[in-house]
Amino acid sequence: MIENKNDSDSDSDWLFGLHTVYSVLKTSGSKIKELRVQKGRDDQRFKKIINLAQLQDIPLVWVLRSDLDILTGGSHQGVAALSESIGIQDENYLFKLIIKEEKIPFLLILDSLTDPHNLGACMRSAEAAGVQAVIIPKDNAVGITPVVQKVSSGATELIPLIVVTNLSRTIKQLQDKGIWVIGAAGEAEDLLYDTDLSGPLALVMGAEEKGLRRLTRENCDTLVKIPMIGLVSSLNVSVATGVCLFEALRQRGKR
Repeated sequence: MIENKNDSDSDSDWLFGLHTVYSVLKTSGSKIKELRVQKGRDDQRFKKIINLAQLQDIPLVWVLRSDLDILTGGSHQGVAALSESIGIQDENYLFKLIIKEEKIPFLLILDSLTDPHNLGACMRSAEAAGVQAVIIPKDNAVGITPVVQKVSSGATELIPLIVVTNLSRTIKQLQDKGIWVIGAAGEAEDLLYDTDLSGPLALVMGAEEKGLRRLTRENCDTLVKIPMIGLVSSLNVSVATGVCLFEALRQRGKR
């Protein structure tokens, strides 16, 4: 019988799902300590994972599906990987990263997201768009969970998640370092596509349904909105985040 994931080393986490495990193996295989795979699986996607693990000399353990069910709580798609812990970071790490990073700062701030699916999807889009760090408040926000890891498709292993105790203070510190803080809000007058997103940027997205908190909104340098012509009044936060991030990426590519 496989040990429950809570009984594994304190410095390790179990990742599961074909896409998540494949992404981490492909980009950060050195973090994987062990791979547990379901007996009897031999489809092509599964074989790619096995081959990647064998090329990197990662220990393979063949187990029953019921064992993986116990380990992950289900939805594992026949594979689980024991990986070095993600390691949530703080403000000190954030500002060291900004100083060390040679690229123009490109950050994502998520103001009090509570749905792990949304956080995972936002982190996936952030990693794909080249964001250097994702920032969330310590309180009233979801952190890294198995669901977040799965939905992010490996992004939680590739992009730092910065947890801050006072989001408004962090925003002001970013502004002091010359980073333009732009919030997305439906009531904004300026359109996303008319706004310069090519410089040092921290994009701020609000929580599900409630949007940006008052203090967060007031501390932004400017607010922008995504133009919409349909009858639906708003987009899901993860969809809106993707739209904004990739418009910024498009502009930064031109620069």
